[in-house]
Amino acid sequence: MNILFAYDGSDVSRRALASLVDHLQWFRDQPAIHLLHVHLPVPVGLAVQHVSRDALDRYYREEGEAVLADARGQLEAAGFVVTPHIHVGHPAELIVRLAEELGCDLICLGTHGRGSLANAALGSVATKVLHLSKAPVLIAR
Repeated sequence: MNILFAYDGSDVSRRALASLVDHLQWFRDQPAIHLLHVHLPVPVGLAVQHVSRDALDRYYREEGEAVLADARGQLEAAGFVVTPHIHVGHPAELIVRLAEELGCDLICLGTHGRGSLANAALGSVATKVLHLSKAPVLIAR
């Protein structure tokens, strides 16, 4: 089984991670975890006037690795095989597209994260993932 776990380092995301680790017994076989962090894009036109494209790419990679480090460590300590992924773009669309590309059987994420806009019951990213995904989605609080 392959699980795509979208992680942004927020409190809700950390609780979703703890929930997944706590419910390891749900799975007959140890699932492989694709751990994903999505950066919102920096307006490139403005950014490249002041920094190089390589510096911007390095920033995305370093920040993404820093966000994923704790989650990756917890998952690996629990015995999961973890593959980290760092992408730049619109989170919901990237989560669903990557889950399809990787053949994931389940998408897991928190109800809301660091986005500034939120729906009444669920975050806007979680709501959009539910709407777009063909795979089952586990949303944790």
